[in-house]
Amino acid sequence: MKLSARDAAGFLNRPDPRVPGILIYGADAMRVAEKRKGLVEKQVGPNGDSEMRLTRIPGAELRKDGAGAVDAIKAQGFFPGPRAVVIDEATDAATDALKSALAEWAEGDAMLIATAGQLTPGSKLRKLFEGDKRAFCLAIYDDPPGRAEIEGMLRAEGLTSLPDETMRDLVALGQMLEPGDFRQTVTRIALYKHGDSTPLTPAEVAMLAPQSNEADLDDVIDVIAEGRMADLAPILSRLAAQGVQPVGVCIGAARHFRVLHALVSAPGGPSAAIGTLRPPVFGPRRDKLLRQAKLWTLPRVEEALRGLTETDLALRSSTRAPTRALAERALLRLARLAGRR
Repeated sequence: MKLSARDAAGFLNRPDPRVPGILIYGADAMRVAEKRKGLVEKQVGPNGDSEMRLTRIPGAELRKDGAGAVDAIKAQGFFPGPRAVVIDEATDAATDALKSALAEWAEGDAMLIATAGQLTPGSKLRKLFEGDKRAFCLAIYDDPPGRAEIEGMLRAEGLTSLPDETMRDLVALGQMLEPGDFRQTVTRIALYKHGDSTPLTPAEVAMLAPQSNEADLDDVIDVIAEGRMADLAPILSRLAAQGVQPVGVCIGAARHFRVLHALVSAPGGPSAAIGTLRPPVFGPRRDKLLRQAKLWTLPRVEEALRGLTETDLALRSSTRAPTRALAERALLRLARLAGRR
């Protein structure tokens, strides 16, 4: 039967010994592997492998040895305790072998834990587990992890009782990163906080999060949005030396000012709108955007966007004007607008 996302958390954290097996499948192999790993740890405990209560069988082997899964779930080890048989990378070719194992399963046998990639609704393997009244079938989608899932990751790493603002930033970070990158970030945070009993802060989350490759471009955009005209020329010179094209700066600035436009034009104001941005923002960048939004009125932001659009079109045209000078003049005009009322 299908296992809903709501019920999955409870089963994965506390496996039911009356369940003969579960199929975990999805396009993201890393997320599937994480669910399988957590379930195996809960089922057999930390010493299950060394006590020979855990058996692993590649899915491809079941095509050659149809009775292998049945033999594995029935096999008794030297050590007492719950057992598990893991079938990795199962395909429809393993359906008959797993069907026999589920039919032969009785209480006290090892739990069958099978994983697979993306399966269509017509998949024989998926239909087998969905149609079995005792077994479970869990689909893992590419949705970003929710707060409950992130809290589970943190607990597994020994991090508990995080401040609300820190959890807010971690949830936002989870929506921005790929699942594997986010898992690595959580592990990095746990290593950083090892032996440190002080609460994890948003600043620490921002420091340990993967850094953008567009840091220099972000710098020049922040200078423009904050009206720091004296800092603009040196940063533009540095970007030019690195090979950054003026049109790239204009595109990045336009993207940033569209975010400011969304904040300034929101009925509830920037503070209410900041949480609705997609992709979400967190940590110092969130605070920086709110500070910048206070410097701009809606007419000024719209004037800035018009100027950026005109400059972008001019840079892409066949003009003989020096592109760097054209872009620098336009960006200086933008910086002058900041803070004006």
